[in-house]
Parts: sequence; C-alpha cells; structure tokens
Amino acid sequence: MLLLWLVPLAAQAQFEHLPEPLQRAIESQRLPPGNVGIWIQRMSDGAVLAHLNADQPYNPASTMKLATSLAALHELGPDYTWTTEVWATRPVRNGVLRGDLVIRGTGDPGMVSEEHWRMLGQLRQTGLQRIEGNVILDASHFELLTSDPAAFDDQPLRAYNQLPYALHVNANAQRFRVRPEQHGDGIDVTVDPPLPGLDIVNRLEPTRGSCGAWQRGIRFDADPEAQRVTLAGEYPVNCGEYELLRSVLAPEANHAEMFRLHWSQWGGELTGDIRPGVLPVLYDEPILRHTSRPLSDLIRVSNKWSSNVMTRHLLLTLGARHFTPPATLKKGQRALLESLRGLGVDVGGMVVDNGSGLSRNTRMTPRQLGRILEAGWQHPHRPEFQSSLALAGLDGTLRNRFRNGSRRDLRGQMHLKTGHLNEVSAVAGYVRSQGGDDLAVAVLVNDPRGHRGMGRNLQDAVLEWAYGL
Repeated sequence: MLLLWLVPLAAQAQFEHLPEPLQRAIESQRLPPGNVGIWIQRMSDGAVLAHLNADQPYNPASTMKLATSLAALHELGPDYTWTTEVWATRPVRNGVLRGDLVIRGTGDPGMVSEEHWRMLGQLRQTGLQRIEGNVILDASHFELLTSDPAAFDDQPLRAYNQLPYALHVNANAQRFRVRPEQHGDGIDVTVDPPLPGLDIVNRLEPTRGSCGAWQRGIRFDADPEAQRVTLAGEYPVNCGEYELLRSVLAPEANHAEMFRLHWSQWGGELTGDIRPGVLPVLYDEPILRHTSRPLSDLIRVSNKWSSNVMTRHLLLTLGARHFTPPATLKKGQRALLESLRGLGVDVGGMVVDNGSGLSRNTRMTPRQLGRILEAGWQHPHRPEFQSSLALAGLDGTLRNRFRNGSRRDLRGQMHLKTGHLNEVSAVAGYVRSQGGDDLAVAVLVNDPRGHRGMGRNLQDAVLEWAYGL
C-alpha cells in the first residue's frame, strides 16, 4: 500500500514548493498535481526556477519532436540533404529508353509537388522523352515492419497518421476543396494535386444551414484499391469553401499518379506500368540525382507545423546514417538515444517509439525535456534549432495563441513546440522574459481531461508567469 501512495505524496510535496501563482494555476484547472510535470530553467546560469514531478515519466506528445530534430541537427548538420536517384536499366538512345526507369528514394521529407515536378523536368532535360519499359519505385532504403495507418486512432485517412515511405510525395496527402458554384445550384469538388488516376464521386447536395456540423456535413469515403473517393451529404452553401486534407491512396500509388501527372506535363511518354521494385545492380552512375532542400529548412516545417511524417523520416535517416542502410525503426531509436546522451542528456527511462510523439508509448520526464532544451541552447546550431519552433501568436501551431486581451504582449516572445493527444497536452521551448532572461519552459499534462482545455489553460498560465519574471 505504501507504493500506491508514494507518487501522489511526492507530487503533493513538490506542489507545495511551487511558486504560488503556479499552484493557483493548477488548482484552477482542477488537475491533480501528480498529472502535471513542469520544468523552468534560466539559460544564463542554469538555475532551475520551478519544477514539479521533474523525474516522473510523461507522454510528451509532439514535444518529442524537439529531441528528434535536435539530434538530426547534431548528427547530420543543418546543410544535410537527401538524394533521390533516377537510373535507367538500358542506355537512352535518341530520347528513348527501351528498358526500365528506376527511381530510388532515401526518404526526402520535403518532396512536395513542386520538387517532384522540378525533378522530372530535370529528367526531361537529360534528353529522355519516351520510356518503353516500366517505372520502378525503389523505396528499399527504409526497411519497416508492415503497419496500419489506422492503428493509432482508427483514422487511416488522416494525413498525420501516414507511415514513413522512402519515396513520399506530399507526405502522401491530398487536399480536397469543396465550394458552392458561383452561378449555379451545385457543389464543386476538386483535389490538389489533380491526380489523373483518382476517381472523385461527388454526391454532395446544396442546402442552407449551420456551419458547425462535423466536416460541414460531408461524408467522406475512400477506396484506396479502386483509387476512388466519394463525398456525399448536404453541404450548406452559405458557409463558403471548405477543405479536407486526407490520404486516400497507398504511398506507392500516390507517387505513381504524381509521376504520370508531371511526366506528361513535361511532354514525356510512358508505355509501361509503374510499380514497386528494387534497383538492379547494372550501372555505376544514375542518370539523375535530385537533391532536397537542406535539413535547416525542413525542420522549420516539421516543427512549426508538427509534421509527424517528416519527423519519422528524420528518425529513420538518423538510424541509416549512424549505422548502415537500410533504415529501421530500431536503428533510429538507438541513434536518437545515443545522440542525446552525447549531448549530455540522461536518457534513462526515455521511450522514443517513432520519434514524432504520435504514440501512446513515448515517455519522457520534464527534466529530460528541459535538458534537451538546454542542450539545444548551448549547441552551435542553436539559431537553426530555435528558429524551427513556432513563434507565439505569429506562425505554426501557435499562430492563434496570445492574440487577444492581456496576453497580446506574449506574441513573438516565445519559440515553442506544442503537443496534443487525447488525455495529453504539452508545450516546451524558450521564453524571453520581461526581465530579459531566456528561459527553457516545459509543461506536460497527462490527465483524462487534459486535452479538453485544462491543459492549454495551464500552459498559458505557466508561460505567462515565466514571461513576467
């Protein structure tokens, strides 16, 4: 029985030593002290100004991305780039390839439509116009166990649930735009990018009514094998346009459709199929190497907008670089922990899982999260690391925070990473106080009601207190 009371008693004792405004903030949200972890540290001298349950493991949600992105900067460097290679299995003669074209990816997390279009433009500029064989998609750089995008929360079509794939384009996401016709009585549905093999069945009926219904009343169904999407229901035309970001194709099918779209736009021809495969050992050099944007650019996207897919690619890239290809989840986990240990972070008890924080298994203590922030502050690449975090009230996942009322002064004064799951609310990053001190702040809430507003309210109160120091 003693062990059952040990954690609550320890939490209560620490709670009583918190500054009184922080005590009131926790009490006002009716959160048990044991369900809250806090770490506030001054960067100039390392002094810890406040802490609660500093060594108790919590689920950090997406604040886990701080660990993965810092390790990537440390191990790979801000100028690191990913290469996508294009190989021909036979010589190209007079613009014709009478063999297969092989595209081999290494997990470029920034391969979006524009980059893919540019890559195929570079391929056309080599003189290739007609492919009479097949296009082979070689994603073998990542060696992953078969997984289900629905495993986390039974939402397989949500873009945040997409699994790593070494040849992702747009992180396998498609944007569906629904808009009432300007001079008619129908509803238009378009998809970006306009994948040629994706069939969209529009069964939406115009109506007038409330704009507060789930997905504006749209029923969205997808059949990945048939490459068909159906939108049905009554759509309130008085609500204007609406967008849904979804993943409705298998990643290899998405890349295949992107290839057909962009290759035809460049005037290229293909007579064969597009299918998964592995590059045969035939030639010493590819006919094209496409280089990604540098890591310093890409972590600004993955951290500010909390991209799970991009961060999972960072973890796998760490594994392949630290050990040897192909990348595996275990290699990535080991590489991340070894990197953090080398930066002076005690990783005892830390559970990484996939590196993005989209997990029920990830665990980290407030002290560990604070030490990661301290290591990032002391690192030679601190400018790149700090600038990758969302600016309070200005951009990323914090663009709508601290925009009104008395908290408007906090806008632009904090570089933060947010985290949110059911029963989890978290925030961590750097605060420039009114007194001119730079502070590392971490708040972790694991509570059945933590995601319903209590967690965010507590975050704001703690951040406001730190800013006022």
